[in-house]
Amino acid sequence: MRLSEANLNVVQAAIAESRVDGWLLYDFRGLNPIAAELIGVEGLATRRIFAYMPRKGTPMGIAHAIEPGPWRHWPAAWPRTIYSGWRELEAALAHVVRGKTVAMEYAPGDGVPYVDRVPAGVLEMVRGAGATVVTSADLVSRCYAGWSSEQVTAHERAAEKIAAIAKAAIQRAGGAAKSGTPIMEHLLQQWILEQFDAEGLTTDHGPTVAVGAHTADPHYEPDAAHALPIASGTVLLIDLFAKEKSAGIWADQTWIGSLGTPSERVVTVWNAVRDARDAAIALLSVDLAAGRAVSGAAADRAARKVITDRGFGPYFTHRTGHSIDARDLHGSGPNLDDMETRDDRRLLPGVAFSIEPGVYLTGDFGIRSEVNAIVRPGALHVTPAAPQRDLIVTG
Repeated sequence: MRLSEANLNVVQAAIAESRVDGWLLYDFRGLNPIAAELIGVEGLATRRIFAYMPRKGTPMGIAHAIEPGPWRHWPAAWPRTIYSGWRELEAALAHVVRGKTVAMEYAPGDGVPYVDRVPAGVLEMVRGAGATVVTSADLVSRCYAGWSSEQVTAHERAAEKIAAIAKAAIQRAGGAAKSGTPIMEHLLQQWILEQFDAEGLTTDHGPTVAVGAHTADPHYEPDAAHALPIASGTVLLIDLFAKEKSAGIWADQTWIGSLGTPSERVVTVWNAVRDARDAAIALLSVDLAAGRAVSGAAADRAARKVITDRGFGPYFTHRTGHSIDARDLHGSGPNLDDMETRDDRRLLPGVAFSIEPGVYLTGDFGIRSEVNAIVRPGALHVTPAAPQRDLIVTG
């Protein structure tokens, strides 16, 4: 959401619900992409920028005298204080925030680094100006990370397309293995990219196509020099993420295939990972339906308990899920995480994220199952419509 006169009432309602006097946005040379996007910063921006959104009344900008250009999207009806020197800047800031409680992109103790965008020195300046600073985490969720209904629909289209491509890719690999001429990882990756293009999808890297021991590397990407053949008797992991070429919203999924009958150990790990995924979904669905506040950290704990109880806890080495906001695949909204970070942000309507527990047995194999979810009032909407339930056995 870019701040405008049309959506000011929505932003101010969110500020009022956060029980602060206002939201103080700060950016300097792209340090805070959240503020830059909301203000609409464009062009040459080499000086410090502040924008204050009050709970009531008219927003105020603080801009440098030589850089009016970056403010071209700032409504003309909203005033700006112009400064040249640091004394003027600090005086203007004090005039705006003195005696107020303001939200900023700050996380106590860096507990949620995705919203910890304001330098410590700027926090000292704002506090020195007479303000009390609290985190803007919930405001970021409401006004920056959340999806519109149109974006949900665009995501759903992409999600169903990439699910179909993933399943077709696994079958393609199985057919090649059965014929005695297994396809290489990087060549299957290229085939997936061709399918993306044919379906009107785009991606910025990947996808991951991993077989055998490579599946135990969560961020493996194949290349011709190191790729393995996708042969019978192996586990195949495909992690693919794409969005529509025009105004798309990311969809991100991981699918698992077995080239031939899987071993008992592979099936055991798959069941643990799938059940952990579903435990997170169940917890969120129940709490949202009951109207209870719930965090991504709680969902992470629910998934992690399943894997730990099955004996694979030390091999689940990442968070359960990452934010997918309206702009980025790995976004600034809430994550499902009480392992890498202390992400206790509430899951508010409109936010979206992946749910992707995994078990990685280095040197042997890895299993991950990934779906996406969007929070709606009183419900959790999961994509794709038919998540993977069982290993796809082929070849």
